[in-house]
Amino acid sequence: MQHFEDSIYNLIVETSTNLPGDVRRAVAKGRALEDRATRSGLALTTIAQNIGMAEQQVSPICQDTGMPTFIIHTPVGINQIEMKKDIHNAIVRATKNGKLRPNSVDSLTGENSGDNLGAGTPVIHFEQWEEDNIDVRLILKGGGCENKNIQYSLPAELEGLGKAGRDLDGIRKCILHAVYQAQGQGCSAGFIGVGIGGDRTTGYELAKKQLFRKVEDVNPIEDLSKLEDYIMENANKLGIGTMGFGGEVSLLGCKVGVMNRLPASFFVSVAYNCWAFRRQGVLVDPSTGNIEDWLYESGTGISVDDGREQASESEVANAGENNAATGSREVRLTTPISEEDIRSLRVGDVVILSGEMHTGRDALHKYLMDHEAPVDLNGAVIYHCGPVMMKDEEGWHVKAAGPTTSIREEPYQGDIIKKFGIRAVIGKGGMGPKTLKALQEHGGVYLNAIGGAAQYYAECIKKVNAVDFMEFGIPEAMWHLDVDGFAAIVTMDAHGNSLHADVEKDSAAKLTQFKEPVFK
Repeated sequence: MQHFEDSIYNLIVETSTNLPGDVRRAVAKGRALEDRATRSGLALTTIAQNIGMAEQQVSPICQDTGMPTFIIHTPVGINQIEMKKDIHNAIVRATKNGKLRPNSVDSLTGENSGDNLGAGTPVIHFEQWEEDNIDVRLILKGGGCENKNIQYSLPAELEGLGKAGRDLDGIRKCILHAVYQAQGQGCSAGFIGVGIGGDRTTGYELAKKQLFRKVEDVNPIEDLSKLEDYIMENANKLGIGTMGFGGEVSLLGCKVGVMNRLPASFFVSVAYNCWAFRRQGVLVDPSTGNIEDWLYESGTGISVDDGREQASESEVANAGENNAATGSREVRLTTPISEEDIRSLRVGDVVILSGEMHTGRDALHKYLMDHEAPVDLNGAVIYHCGPVMMKDEEGWHVKAAGPTTSIREEPYQGDIIKKFGIRAVIGKGGMGPKTLKALQEHGGVYLNAIGGAAQYYAECIKKVNAVDFMEFGIPEAMWHLDVDGFAAIVTMDAHGNSLHADVEKDSAAKLTQFKEPVFK
């Protein structure tokens, strides 16, 4: 199969850069339900713009290109060892060409392999079948949504829902709780795959396999079809909204599968996937390795703007529910930022940043706890971001640069804000009480950028000024970026207010309405 490596490379590029048609229609349907003059409406407008930019520029939809996971069915007699070598070569090519971010990290040393190869990466599942063609399916599931996967062992007592028993109603409660616990940290509005039964390992595997189903299919098992419909109707009543901003759309798809289990075990496993639902597949000729057909509809030509015009600049500036009452506004700031400017901000304000900002993720935050920073961070902005970067004779260039999930930095962030005089932190999903207290005491804000909007934000980055800690790997290095027109919403301010805490409290109260049995 002399062309198999090229076919896999093309599959990777298409999966990373072009959202499939069924996913685009789900996003458009969600947009139609959301008032575009709200924070969630603004987020969906940005998401729609980002989808188009990624396709046009053939660049990653999201900077976190995730763990490449392949499920491959082959006819008997195909050399799977050679296929695996070709897949590895294609992965290396795609990483070198900026279609994948180098994401394979040694769990003991923290060293990034730089090419997405390493023990356990990529994930490749081979299965034989009696068909003539090779079926190759790929999903790119980012770390932010992967971290919101959850597994329940029934019976269980669930917050707001009471006892979940070993029956269809207990499963229903688990799925609703899974959506609730994810909040906006998995880049809602998301898609979920659910696996009922199996053991702890096969349950999660079954859940992830559900994400390979088409969004618009119908479950052949009647009880599960009813369950999927119920979840889609009622999960959106939790009010979590896109990015956890509050709103009408928290879930865009739900697929449920079932397998047998041991008598003593009853697991419900939920695989949460972000709105940037990147999966694609191909049928391959086993004699040549050429692609014969694509298994999911291409997104090319399928709009996600739901027929409405794009939000105007004034609408973007005033995004936020009941803005006239809350006084939310657009504020333009240039770094370094003064404490006075920060304390004038309130939750709901849209901040447009210019000047230099600095990326920082897990490795950097751990380092800064015990060391000095390589640059002056007084009045600075830290961006929770692991960008996709490429280098040529002119230097480094940003290919994708959306925010990562901020809650991972909660153990460090408050101390680092106070130690270095940081005035603003940008990320997604919000942070906890320790950070909120530091923002109030020191005079800082948390700015929520739109998760997954990697092309939208990359366009705001005008120059890479410098980089430190390349030994941490490209995603974890400290990139010093010159930005202009970088927009994000204040969701935690210097006055002790947190939109994330408010939405979580509100959705917890709404969760209790689903406590009573539904399926007998």
